[in-house]
Amino acid sequence: MQRLQDLLDLPWIQTTLGVLALLALAWLAGQLMHRLLRRLVGGIARRTATGWDDALLGYGTFRWLARALPALIVQYGIVLVPGVPERIEALLGKAMTALVVLCVVMAVSAVLSASEAMYQRTPRGQQRPIKGLLQLVKIGLFIVAALVIIAAVTGKQVGLLLSGVGAMSAVLMLVFKDTILGFVAGVQLSSNDMLRVGDWIEMPQLNADGDVIDIALHTVKVRNWDKTITTIPSWRLISDSYKNWRGMQEVGGRRIKRALHLDAASVRFLDQREIRRLSRLQLLAEYLPSRERDVEQWNEALGDAAGVAANRRRLTNLGTFRAYVQAYLDGHPQIHHQLSCMVRQLASGPQGIPLELYCFTDTVDWAEYEGIQADIFDHLFALLPEFGLALYQQPSGQDVRSALALRGETPAKSTVDRRAIQLDEA
Repeated sequence: MQRLQDLLDLPWIQTTLGVLALLALAWLAGQLMHRLLRRLVGGIARRTATGWDDALLGYGTFRWLARALPALIVQYGIVLVPGVPERIEALLGKAMTALVVLCVVMAVSAVLSASEAMYQRTPRGQQRPIKGLLQLVKIGLFIVAALVIIAAVTGKQVGLLLSGVGAMSAVLMLVFKDTILGFVAGVQLSSNDMLRVGDWIEMPQLNADGDVIDIALHTVKVRNWDKTITTIPSWRLISDSYKNWRGMQEVGGRRIKRALHLDAASVRFLDQREIRRLSRLQLLAEYLPSRERDVEQWNEALGDAAGVAANRRRLTNLGTFRAYVQAYLDGHPQIHHQLSCMVRQLASGPQGIPLELYCFTDTVDWAEYEGIQADIFDHLFALLPEFGLALYQQPSGQDVRSALALRGETPAKSTVDRRAIQLDEA
């Protein structure tokens, strides 16, 4: 016992034991504080309907606050340990001050993250995200914390450090160029309501075509329809053009803009027998009699000139088919009738006469939209022969074989004959 007492009386043994006791006390206090805050706040979170306590607990705000307690105990308890040199005390005090500042800054950052999470749950948060703004605030917070930590460790004044930072402003602007551009772009995107999370945007120059899933300070993430992720710098959404399909989703209708290319050779006048047959179609039951009366009045007003067929007005199969398609769209239950709906004839060209359908479906769901569009054109394709019309289609190999078969020739025989003619001419 005497030897143990003599050993404990040694100065370095007392210093070592004091340091170990201080560290143990700091660790124990940190664990107790962490468990106390977790149980206390967790119990409150389970008993309340508000989501703030859950968000603060989920982002670790109280965990960072609990970590600051051991640093404070070490900072103020080191002076009670015997035999510790003043230089070591000062060094530990500065280090613990820096650690406390770091824990407080991380706790404030967690509060900002929790605030963003709560804001995103509101309807306004879905329209105008503040993630970029909060990221900028966090950057400023960490810069201030870094200056305070450097000032605490080095013993310099914060004002002196800020003067040095001012001298390096040009370098800082170069380093934080993307941050500055991203912040300015984020302010413009938010203030002008140009982009929201969930918007479908299309930006071909950056291979982006899909839904916006995240708007941050520097980048905007887009999940494309092939499930890939495209990351776009925020400032590119200001400097470059892109298409936002939000208007279509808000209106609730998606546009159909597709043309039937009709063979110009199949366009002709209708005779009376064909007019009577087409009059039995329900969608033309009112149109054809009305048009016939208008045509008869026009022709009667011509007088003797009506004897020339070219002077008279007559119904065409193309015009009648166009009227049928318009009536078909007007009565279609899955067409948005509060938006534009028309059937128009475009300028004819090498691929026939385009008859374009311009209308909107009553849904923006992609699969339903494609189904409605396909059903409409399936019906019109199948109905064209009733009007004596044909689709324009470039000749295929099967068309060539069919034409040769009608002439009683085979493709091989025709090729041999052509070669024989070429030899004779040579």
